[in-house]
Amino acid sequence: MDLYAHFHGFIVAEIEALVGAGELPAGLDASRIAVEPPRDPAHGDLSTNAAMVLAKPARMAPKAIAERLRPRLARLPDVTAAEIAGPGFLNLRLRDSFWHARLAELLRAGPSYGDSTMGQGRPVNVEYVSANPTGPMHVGHGRGAVVGDALASLLAKVGFAVTREYYINDAGAQVDALARSLHVRYREALGGKIGALPEGFYPGEYMKEIGSIAASMVRNLWSGADWQDREAEWLPTFRDIAIKLIMEMIKQDLAALGIEHAVFTSEREIVNSGAIERAMETLEARGLVYVGTLEPPKGHLPDDWEPVPLTLFRSTPFGDDVDRPLKKSDGSWTYFAADMAYHFDKYQRGFADMIDVWGADHGGYVKRMQAAVTALTGGAGALDVKLCQLVNLLDHGEPVRMSKRAGVFVTLREVVDQVGKDVFRFVMLTRRNDQALDFDFAKVVEQSKDNPVFYVQYAHARARSVLRHATEMFSPEALAPDALAAAPLDRLADRDEIALVRQLATWPRVVEAAAEAHEPHRIAFFLHDLAAAFHGLWTRGMDDANLRFIVSAAPDVTLARLALVQGVAFVVASGLAVFGVAPAEEMR
Repeated sequence: MDLYAHFHGFIVAEIEALVGAGELPAGLDASRIAVEPPRDPAHGDLSTNAAMVLAKPARMAPKAIAERLRPRLARLPDVTAAEIAGPGFLNLRLRDSFWHARLAELLRAGPSYGDSTMGQGRPVNVEYVSANPTGPMHVGHGRGAVVGDALASLLAKVGFAVTREYYINDAGAQVDALARSLHVRYREALGGKIGALPEGFYPGEYMKEIGSIAASMVRNLWSGADWQDREAEWLPTFRDIAIKLIMEMIKQDLAALGIEHAVFTSEREIVNSGAIERAMETLEARGLVYVGTLEPPKGHLPDDWEPVPLTLFRSTPFGDDVDRPLKKSDGSWTYFAADMAYHFDKYQRGFADMIDVWGADHGGYVKRMQAAVTALTGGAGALDVKLCQLVNLLDHGEPVRMSKRAGVFVTLREVVDQVGKDVFRFVMLTRRNDQALDFDFAKVVEQSKDNPVFYVQYAHARARSVLRHATEMFSPEALAPDALAAAPLDRLADRDEIALVRQLATWPRVVEAAAEAHEPHRIAFFLHDLAAAFHGLWTRGMDDANLRFIVSAAPDVTLARLALVQGVAFVVASGLAVFGVAPAEEMR
């Protein structure tokens, strides 16, 4: 049950009853009425802004509406009190029996508690990682990978039909530079002397590795003295080899992180298929392509700057800052044109809802891409872009910057191999994606309450430990979730116990709200708060034997508390599943 939606229905019904009784005017719009937990739990269990949002259309003071509504809400099933607060908020207090029923509901649902049909099977495309196939992934790529994968899982949990996609940027000058870099290492593998790498070539041990593989594939076919004169012949071969081998490397790194994409789309295939031309025809038919000149760059004007007629996309009507070039001065398509065609291709594959997870350095690209999607789809498509800020790698507070294998950065695989995929994935979601994140090798494996990974995992492990110990007192059948759902839950009467049940009962709403906002980090925040409440209850039991989860002299109380413990385990496991993290059975 979404308890907030449940009471929202009751509140709207009572408002309609007031309208029917002539105490409120007809035609009031209830769509802005919200039911939320109060900011301060001391104010009650639920709060509604109904009187506030109806005041203006009803031409009444908020408190006057609240006074009419309050006694009706106080008589609702499961409500013990309705109170007016501030300028007209209504706070509701619920019976303990209502919360006991929610715990039983949770136990019967098990780990699927929190699943919903909000998405109604609507297709959504989540594109993430999409690192240029020019080398191993770094930690920044890993953050985008985890955010995208967790968001995809979150959307699937609430009923969307999710497709995970990777866009291979295998066209353009950087891939040609990669092919030339590989050719250098290929010649080196065959015994040639290569000297210093030219400017713009890719360094790193990984290029030597794939150079050796290339040498075994093509032998000495392209290593003769005339190799420079024959570049046009060998460049496509080495480009294909480099992309194939590095994409295999990237897929292996993603697999180590527990990530698998369903679709890989090639930029080169998009370009070669005529998709750009088809997208441009769509824009031209809508009068959105023209030849014009751009305004000079802001700030210092270069001496050699002169306005050049360019083919432009009329993007400003769709919220962009300036119109955008579709062709370069040499007549070739811009990268933006290819990206437009790619997103139009997504839409034509049935994805009106698209989510891209990008690095923070693409922030200036967001408005134009969203404008393009709106223009190409006639407003039927929508693009949400999640920008992932930088990850600062530290070890005991000191920066870690270099990697022998990559040459200039620490690779994602090196980090995952050192701390494990579950730790890496969880830590990447402990902050909003648009905030920088410090990843300290020492702290992320530290077993303390200051480490959110350990703190949440310890809550699950502690719950499982309690349930294992309970087998000394009860049969396995008595400890089954369905049996615990039928336990005397009314024995949960302590305020902290009820508060913990209340927290568990908000899980379905937290899931839907996080999915709707495209913010998987909300799950991490919720899990941390839940773990804190559970650990706090455990600590009270250590100080007072009567508050322990297992009280041998009180089997009914024990069964009720074990039901609560199992509920915590289910919700923590459910949240960790969204993150692709295995819940710990015990901590070592």
